[in-house]
Amino acid sequence: MKLAVISFTEHGSRLNAGLLEMLSRQGYDCEGYAGGRYAKKYGLLETAGSLREWTKAMFAEKDGIVFIGAAGIAVRSIAPFLEHKSKDPAVVVMDEKGVFAISLLSGHLGGANELAGVLANLTGAIPVITTATDVNGRFAVDIFAKRNGLLITDMTCAKKISADVLDEKPVGFQSDFPVTGRIPQEIELWDSRKIFEGDSGICVTLEEGRRLYRQTLVLLPKIVSLGIGCKKDMPFEQIEKRVMEVLKRCGVSVRCVERIASIDLKAQEPGILAFAKKYGIPYVTYPAEELAKAEGEFSESAFVESVAGVANVCERSAVLSAENGRLIQKKDAGGGVTAALAVRDWSVDFE
Repeated sequence: MKLAVISFTEHGSRLNAGLLEMLSRQGYDCEGYAGGRYAKKYGLLETAGSLREWTKAMFAEKDGIVFIGAAGIAVRSIAPFLEHKSKDPAVVVMDEKGVFAISLLSGHLGGANELAGVLANLTGAIPVITTATDVNGRFAVDIFAKRNGLLITDMTCAKKISADVLDEKPVGFQSDFPVTGRIPQEIELWDSRKIFEGDSGICVTLEEGRRLYRQTLVLLPKIVSLGIGCKKDMPFEQIEKRVMEVLKRCGVSVRCVERIASIDLKAQEPGILAFAKKYGIPYVTYPAEELAKAEGEFSESAFVESVAGVANVCERSAVLSAENGRLIQKKDAGGGVTAALAVRDWSVDFE
């Protein structure tokens, strides 16, 4: 987590310097800022320009901001730059004596509640958390999603689920993957033999269009690897068309793809690079010798082996990039493009 800590007074800057040292030991990437004389005295970075300009820059660059000072200063500073709870960084306010650590913004998704707790543990401050599910000790779907690396597809439905939890209404839950940990009492596991009495439910699935409940919140795990091969200089549009057809046929959202993989001979293939860039998916390649070590049964081709040095590219690269995962779609060939899908070993965890 990339953090910026800013202070405005002598006492606050002393606390700032101490926090930087303690947070760095905890693995946080921290920068401390203060006005000129305090920055020099305590080894902090000097704020350049206005506080508004500094805050704007930090909103774009950091995952979290800690204001050491009055809450009003923080509120006025961040107000012009607020967008949405799914985008805003975590913001925590500490008083200059370190008595309180207040989670001010993005408590769940941004991690401000957790950060306030960390600061409290490090300094002995009192953490101030005001989000309703935390205050009432209830299941929070946004925290659950974040801890499991799940993409929330509908924030409006997520709010509905939180409201149902607080109103003590049952919330359904269905997962295409193994579930570990203790199931919260608010959650009712899907059972096709029973009638669900609630309105809302959660589905953990690769299929973005899944609808089991009157209001279904789909949570997508990013666990799929796309193995791909193609003829030289295959147009981006043809690669995209083919890949999206395969994903649709398998009921897999492109947003679940965490990695695209191929042989190193295709490391600079323009169409694949363009596809990876458009969807923001990392692209990795492997030498033929490494692909040959992939475990499993694969569709072999003598022609492919004569050209690439290994008898199958897309299936083997998908399995390797999925950490020797499981193939869910074997080689699908057409139009000069081959594609395969694999998922890495993963489970849902209720902590």
